[in-house]
Amino acid sequence: MERVRKYTKPARVFHWVHTGAFLLLVVTGLILFVPALGFLAQDSWTRVIHRIAAVIFVLAPLIQILANKASTKNAFKKAFSWGKDDMDWAMAMPRYYFLAEESAMPPQDEMNTGQKLWFVILLIFSPIFVITGILMWFFKYTLPSEVFQWSVFIHDVAFIVVFLMFLVHVYLGVIHPLMRTHGGSFSS
Repeated sequence: MERVRKYTKPARVFHWVHTGAFLLLVVTGLILFVPALGFLAQDSWTRVIHRIAAVIFVLAPLIQILANKASTKNAFKKAFSWGKDDMDWAMAMPRYYFLAEESAMPPQDEMNTGQKLWFVILLIFSPIFVITGILMWFFKYTLPSEVFQWSVFIHDVAFIVVFLMFLVHVYLGVIHPLMRTHGGSFSS
């Protein structure tokens, strides 16, 4: 059976570049954050890799937006268009996630409610990462210590929210029983 491509090749490349940067940020961030992993951050390479990945994480979507203005506008329009089917989706979601009842799900457009939620969460939390990251990177020694500590705390909370949603995204795209029966997806 022939597969239908939902996304263009440039969109898939962007997705994996952004995902790769995110995964580098996760690994290096955990090394910097978890005291038991501190031995891995003895030199400055962990911070350098984290910062390079952060720049890629920020630049990739900006390049995608500038290179694909029409599809970006369309994605924003879809992500912020919520209707009755989206509310029905939210109500049926537990049966789909935990019981694999595909029949429980209402009809969805090209961007389903979960994808809309993921899109909005990234729109909210990416600027939080950027602002707090800039404060920690460039102003660590000039900020009042309280502001720096709040930046670290907010950065960490943003990470927890986004990482948990990322795990849901991976689970639904690769592991969920219904995705396995439909061939799964590593190509986004």
